[in-house]
Amino acid sequence: MSVVKDPDVARRIARAVVSDIALYNARKVEEGIEKDSLFDLLKDEIEEGRSYYTSRVDPDIVKSTNYFNQALVDVLVKPSGRIPSKAW
Repeated sequence: MSVVKDPDVARRIARAVVSDIALYNARKVEEGIEKDSLFDLLKDEIEEGRSYYTSRVDPDIVKSTNYFNQALVDVLVKPSGRIPSKAW
């Protein structure tokens, strides 16, 4: 597997990884949003996803962008705005 050097592809990989985290951990996402403990509950999954992302993407892109963290917000948190939470 080659390292991705295209920033657009890197962004898509980040979003795909976070989408998988959300899909396979839907109950944890809901509970984490409700209790404002999302990142604690998904710590292992997020670390595993970030590790995969950094293994696939050129280190210069990883260092100079925030694609993975942006994907966490855009794909994991924003769609959960309908869930009641003390965070909002």
